[in-house]
Order: sequence, then C-alpha cells, then structure tokens
Amino acid sequence: MKGAGFKIDELESDLIKIKGLEVTVGKFYEEWEEVMGPTPMPSVTDLRGWDFTLLNRYKPMYAPFCDLCCLCTYGKCDLSGGKKGACGIDIGAQQGRIVLLACCIGAAAHGGHARHMVDHLIKKYGADTPIDMGKNVEVEAPLIRLIAGIKPKRLGDLLEPLEYAEKELMHSLSATHTGQEGYYTDFESKALHVSMVDQLLMEIADVAQISALGFSKGDPDSPLVDIGFGSIDTKKPIILCIGHNVVPGAAVIDYLQDHDMYDDVEVAGICCTAHDLTRYDKGAKIVGPLSKQLKFVRTGIADVIIVDEQCVRTDILSEARKNDTAVIATNDKICLGLPDRTEDSPEDVIDDLVKGAPGALILDAEKVGEVAVRIAIKLSGKRKRRALDVVKEAKKCTQCGLCVRECHNNLDIPKGMEKAAKGDLSLLSEIYALCMGCGRCENVCSKEIPIVSLLGEAAKERIRKERYKVRSGRGPIQDTEIRSVGSPIVMGEIPGVVAFVGCPNYPSSSKELVEMAEIFLQRRYIVTASGCAAMDLAMYKDEEGKTLYEKYPGNFDAGCLSNVGSCVSNAHIAGAAIKIASIFAHRNLRGNYEEIADYILNRVGAVGVAWGAMSQKAASIATGFNRLGIPVIIGPRGAKYRRTYLGRADKSEDWMVYNARDGSRTQVSPSPGYLLYVAESKEEAIVSIAKNCIRPNDTTKGRQIKLAHYIDLHKRYFGAVPEDLAIYIRTEADIPITLKAEIMDILKAKKWKPKTIPDPTLLERLCRKKGDRA
Repeated sequence: MKGAGFKIDELESDLIKIKGLEVTVGKFYEEWEEVMGPTPMPSVTDLRGWDFTLLNRYKPMYAPFCDLCCLCTYGKCDLSGGKKGACGIDIGAQQGRIVLLACCIGAAAHGGHARHMVDHLIKKYGADTPIDMGKNVEVEAPLIRLIAGIKPKRLGDLLEPLEYAEKELMHSLSATHTGQEGYYTDFESKALHVSMVDQLLMEIADVAQISALGFSKGDPDSPLVDIGFGSIDTKKPIILCIGHNVVPGAAVIDYLQDHDMYDDVEVAGICCTAHDLTRYDKGAKIVGPLSKQLKFVRTGIADVIIVDEQCVRTDILSEARKNDTAVIATNDKICLGLPDRTEDSPEDVIDDLVKGAPGALILDAEKVGEVAVRIAIKLSGKRKRRALDVVKEAKKCTQCGLCVRECHNNLDIPKGMEKAAKGDLSLLSEIYALCMGCGRCENVCSKEIPIVSLLGEAAKERIRKERYKVRSGRGPIQDTEIRSVGSPIVMGEIPGVVAFVGCPNYPSSSKELVEMAEIFLQRRYIVTASGCAAMDLAMYKDEEGKTLYEKYPGNFDAGCLSNVGSCVSNAHIAGAAIKIASIFAHRNLRGNYEEIADYILNRVGAVGVAWGAMSQKAASIATGFNRLGIPVIIGPRGAKYRRTYLGRADKSEDWMVYNARDGSRTQVSPSPGYLLYVAESKEEAIVSIAKNCIRPNDTTKGRQIKLAHYIDLHKRYFGAVPEDLAIYIRTEADIPITLKAEIMDILKAKKWKPKTIPDPTLLERLCRKKGDRA
C-alpha cells in the first residue's frame, strides 16, 4: 500500500476521543507475505556497492574509437597520452560516459515503448484490467517485485514502477552532462543501474500487452507461424508493419476482422512488431529480422508500410517511394517530416495517398487500421514497381572494389557483378543470402548501382523458397517449469541456460547462430531466444525440411528451444533466473536485488549470446543481465560498443568469496570468467558458452557434466584439452569419469591440490557466524 495521508496523535472532543489515528489514501497494492528487502525502487547509488563488487572482479576494458571528446564547445579535446579535457575529464571517464549514454538511449527506447503501451491500454481497456500471465504463473512480474517491491494486480499498478523507472533514467542521463560525473567506475555503476531499469521497463511493456491483448501466457506449445519472404501471399493487398510497437498493427487486424476482410489482406511484419503481431493473431506473417528490411522494401511487394518505433530505417520514406508504396507513421518517435493527419477524416487521407502523397502521420491507432486497409486495397496492383535489368546494371561496375571495403562481411560483390554482366546471376544470389542488408555498399558506388536491389533480383528463386516456421513468442516461463528445472540448474545437472538475443549484425551468415544453438540443444542445455535472434534461428532447415522450432519442443527444459517473443520479452529470460532464486531456493524477491543477483552469479549457470548485437538497446539489455550476474558473449562487431567486463583468472584475490556456512573466505574457480566478452569466431563463442556456464556452487556431479562439455568442445574446435582445466577442478570427484586417467596426469604435472567447495556468496551479511545453527 502506498499513498498520501495524515496522522492524528491525539484528539478529544465531546463526541469522540482519538489517539494514534493514521489514515492513508492513494495507491493500494496487494500485500503479500514476503518481507520488504533493503532496496525497493533503488536510487542511482543504492546498489553502487554491489556494482563496485562486480567491477572489482570484472574490470572494464575500453577500446575507444578515438581519443577525442567533442561533446561541448570547449572541444574537441585530445585525451590521449594521459591528457585531460577542458572540463577535467580523462579518457577512462570519457569512455564510461559514452557507455552510459548508450545504455540510457537503449533504456529510453524501451521506456518510451512501455509508457505508450501502458497509457494506450489503460485508455482502451481501463486501469482495472487484471494482470494475467497464465494459470501456471504465480510470480507474475519477477522484475517488478524484485526492483520496485510491489506485486501488480491490474494495469494501473504498472504506473508507479514506470514513473520510478523514468525518474532513474532522468538522473542517470543527467550524469553525462559536462561537469557532472568524473570517474569511470561511477559511470559504469550508473550504466549498470539504468540497464537494470531497462529490464524493469521491458517487463512492464510485455506484462501490459500480454494481459490486455491476449498474447500467449507462458504456453510452451504456442503456435508455429510462418516466417520468410516466401510465406507472403503476393496476390493479396499487403500491409507491412515495421518496428517494435504492436498497437497500430493490432488495429489493422481488428479492422479486418470487424469488417469480414481478414482473408482478403495480408498483414506482415519486420523486426519485433512481427513477433508481437503473431502473438496477437497467428495468421499474421513474419518477413524476418531487421536485416531483411531494406531487401523487402526494395521488392515493392508491400502496398502500405506502417512504421511505429525502433529499428526502422530512417530513409524508409524515400525507399518506399521508389515503388510508390504509401507510408503511415504512427508514433511520436518517428514522424518522418510527414503532415499530421490524425484529426482528418479517413476519406481525405486515403484520397491524398491514392493521388500520390508519400505518406501521413496518424497518431490514432484505430484510424491507422482503417486507413491502412483501405489504401492497401486501392493501391494493390496499381503501383508502379521499379523494374531492374540486372545484366545491364552489372555491366556498369568498374571493379573498383570500394563496395568490398565498405562491406562488413567482405562479400565479393565485384566478382558477382562480373559474372552477372555475362548473364550468370548465381554468385549474386549466394551473396544475397549472406548480405546483412545495411546498404553501405551503395553509398560508395561511383556508378550508383542499386546493389541491394540487384542481389534481390538475382535471388528471386531463392526468395520464393524462403518459407519457414518459428514458434510464436510464448512470453513468461511458467512457475511449474522453474520447479522442475531449478534444482538441476543450480546443482549443475542441467549444464546451463543459453539465451540467444539481440540484433542480426552477424560476422558471417545467420547460419552460425543456428549451428551454435543446435550444438547446445543436442547437449541438453536449456536454449531460449528473443527478438531478431529468435527469427534467425528459424530461417534454416535440416535435411528433412524442419527448422529448429519444429525439431525441438518449446518448453523451458533440457534440450528444448523456447522463443519468449520480442525485445521487451527479454525480461522473461531475466525473470526465469530470478524465479529460480525465488521458487526453488525460496529467497525473498521483494526489493532484494543484491541478494538475488549474488545468488544468480554464484549458482545459476546462464549465459547470454548477442552474436549480432548492433543497437543501443542491445547494449542496455546486455548490461542489465550483467548487473544480475549473468555473463553475455557478443560477436566481433560488439567490440564497437567500446567496453567489455573481463575477469583475470591469474589474480587469485579477485576470486575470493565468503563461505556462507561460517563466514570464512575461500578462493573459487574463475566462473563466470567475465560478464561481457567479445568472441572473435563461432568456435570461440561455443567453447566460451560451455565454460562460462560453470558456477562456484556446482555439485561434483554437475561440475563433471559441465567439464565434460567444456573439454569435448575445446578438443573439437581447438584440438586439445583446455590449458586452464585444472583451475576448474576442485576435487577428484569433479573429473569426468571417462577422462579421469588423462586428466589426473595433467593435474599432477600442474601440481594441482584439492580445494574447498564453499556455499559461495560475495555478501558478508548473508553468512552464518560460527556457532550459528544452519
């Protein structure tokens, strides 16, 4: 219960005598048995001690793009060689500041989404709409309980944690102003804080839309839905939704259903809006992740493009105009210079769009639904789609090679052009499958060849066959699932939880992601996914024509693959780790962040993999997991985030923990060995995932299982037993039985000695003192 009120110590009159009366009026929440922890709605500094504990072990390593600061008019200031800026800032603090800025931007994107979603749904359905995450989900909002200390029962209850998050975001961003924070570890602490807030905001957004829009409520058997260019019925009018906010797309589906037109118009999506469209209605289609955006728009297949927020190409209007596709902007974050037609009649807007107006800004979702459907029907089959002669365009190529130097994946575009000029389009078709769709190659082409369009034209047959199945986002992990896997995860008998998240800016093709996921599925790790990564996991078939989602169940269990949903659904992955501490270990959640994060760090073998991380949202998502004690591996391009959190296995003092049984100090293996790490190759990432699922709390049986995977994968990809194996063996009982003779020889050569297996914690306050009863 929270609100304003008054207190009367003592009052006496002829009619009444009052003593100690206290009246509170305001917001009411359901009270539950959990005692409030020490940090409900923590401020920027309330968890600074925990952050410094992490940062002391996992020290930031910076890789700046340049040594200059250009953020104020004193600059640009040269910070190289120990020099300071005009404000006194040094290169370390400046890099911490840039990291904090990125995390603030990411959190603000999810926060703006959450604010719009909650306000819209309360307006449409009412503040008393119940929070409903499914019959097997009692811990309905683990992050809200953990961070805000409340148990939301209705949509209106989401407003206070949302307001709290907005306040913390404001304070964190203010620290980046010139003449504010000046030390790198405090910048990092604030980055960790605002990224924790980001996780809270993601949960608020997804809890709201699951409850009000009827999304799947933790169903492991959520429907298999169509994904890929080939799944789109081009004989129908086509409406394409791009972004992350499902509200306007849902309004399109509502309009079609209300007017008995559902089977007459195709509704498809790109990026996370696509995930959420299929969660709203399984008949919607997913074109694919962000990397498919420019490719699909260039085809001219869409009659109408609806953009909402996040991950939309900023040149979407000019790209759409190349094929006379109408654009409707629907959100205040992306207005595209279009006239605001919100108050105009649908007839007037439709008339102008049919006559060739490039688009309209409409901030009323229901009106968007009507206008989009009606204009798509009018434009279908009547637009002038751009025709391309691939051979003619390819002959313009001078073989200068600028496109290759600009291409992130170093694709041999000139060779493809050379072959295409002779009528052989096969290499361009192969390049299409590897292209990330950024369009940078076109920006440097002196002959202005529309390279991305040529790739699509050359790959027409390949595109027609792009039809796959992905499991619709299930949302939360059920409490019953956590009860089933909690013990084997903590004890190490399920070797780990691997979460594939983030953007599609891969160092090679997305097939690497599929290969990584399947390796751990076959080894009976729990594999989960979200966002663009979840889509890419669907876009390859095996010899039998099945995708990973068709081969593996959708449960949160060993050897299963669960798609939780869109970007905001990442909160359910963090929530699963938190629920293990709550449901299995019976740790209090309520306002008890530090203890839960300590539990996860030392006991829950979970690793995040953001193999194609690109955006500021990916930065804040990863950093939010880091504060919870979950390591994240990013692909080679992730080095451009300019900061990693690396542990030093050679520094024994960094791996000292308290033994909670008696408060003594003891050294543990360096596990996890980092919180944020850049892997240079798929092979390095696979081995690192296995190693960093190891936790100090593993039982001997669990450690055997984890080491068996680590050793086997290291031998497979690097041809030898890992050099650091000895530091992960505490007693002989940890050694995999089939490898015991071989490993004992290695241990003798390294003069290995057995170690104590503690009940590990980094928090002295959680220790029992000698003589206390267990």
